[in-house]
Amino acid sequence: MTGDAGMTGSTTEPERGGPVDTGPEVLTVGRVGVDLYPRESGVPLDRVETFARSLGGTATNVAVAAARLGRRSAVLTKVGADPFGTFVRDALTGFGVDPAWVSTHERLLTPVVFCALDPPEDPPLLFYRLPTAPDLTLTDADVPWDLVRRVPVLWVTGTGASVETSRGTHLRMLAARGRREHTVLDLDYRPMFWPDRDTASRHIGALVDEATVVVGNRAEVEVAVGTADPDEAARRLLARGVRLALVKKGAEGVLVATAEGSHTVAPRPVEVVCGLGAGDAFGGALVHGLLSGWDPVRIAEFANVAGALVAGRLACADAMPTPEEMAESATAHEANTNHPIVDHPMLETRT
Repeated sequence: MTGDAGMTGSTTEPERGGPVDTGPEVLTVGRVGVDLYPRESGVPLDRVETFARSLGGTATNVAVAAARLGRRSAVLTKVGADPFGTFVRDALTGFGVDPAWVSTHERLLTPVVFCALDPPEDPPLLFYRLPTAPDLTLTDADVPWDLVRRVPVLWVTGTGASVETSRGTHLRMLAARGRREHTVLDLDYRPMFWPDRDTASRHIGALVDEATVVVGNRAEVEVAVGTADPDEAARRLLARGVRLALVKKGAEGVLVATAEGSHTVAPRPVEVVCGLGAGDAFGGALVHGLLSGWDPVRIAEFANVAGALVAGRLACADAMPTPEEMAESATAHEANTNHPIVDHPMLETRT
């Protein structure tokens, strides 16, 4: 797929009024795969007898989460020329995510990931992505350049910079965008994708210098900017031109920082079934909040609701919450805040 070939409807003419943009509101870039979850919790993988299949991958899950909240989402990624590649495209379509920029690598296989639900809060993952994954072979020819420049939210991950050709492609996409508003970097540091920590710090740092929004946990910001202290990490991110920094502090909540100041948003209590998809649900809700023009604290409160909902469920993409579920879950929380974090009965705020 080259240039903007395959772009689905950018502008249509309604019956009355002017043209309406029907292209994606968010384009996520990066990891995709098929997640296999044990039917039995707390059982080692070598003893599991049955698994449940789900669409997975950070960028993919964020796009699904945003689509569930009513946003027009698309993913820029690659799959293998195999049945799982077909599954990925069909699943994206079913979730309402545009698969137009999911291309195919003819010699590599679509990644498969096994999840051991022990412990459920932070399940270990077994990645089948060797010798490399198709999504790490993105080249300039795969990129819809006009969309990258103009899409309201571009979402990239640190993993995208772990190897070439993906690394160079990511940097050129960000350069083409010119640090336009809502250029989001999910730090997404996973040691198994990097030769060493110093290499990760250098290349993820290069992405930081092109982003306007950065989100990650303590370990991830330490790799990106050299400190695990949330307040200091946020200061360093802002000093490098980031406009909104969100540092996840686990049970202590989420630090939200801008040039105007910082605030820690309290976590949502939840009985964890599987912690894997919570961060991606947070990401999809973050996208919705950015597109809605909400203030950063409200965005983080809203994203915490989404993360807590998914942490209490099994699977990632399939578990992403709907507007109705978000509204129901947030009702009790709103009584303790100074402003509503959802618009009842549906999430209709748009810009």
